[in-house]
Amino acid sequence: MEQKKIDRINELARRVKAGETLTPVELAERDALRKEYIASVKASLTDQLDRTYFVDPDGAQHKLKKK
Repeated sequence: MEQKKIDRINELARRVKAGETLTPVELAERDALRKEYIASVKASLTDQLDRTYFVDPDGAQHKLKKK
């Protein structure tokens, strides 16, 4: 995810914490950005777990299994 989008999420969050109300357009933008951010984090974690192996004491490597 681009840093510009993360900055926008943070800007909207700061405005809400400061007590401002967001317009319906800003609320929709915030929700879309949040969904994109969560999808990005999930994809990154999935990629990392796909490259993770367990090593037995005898040296055998086993890939993580998906549940």
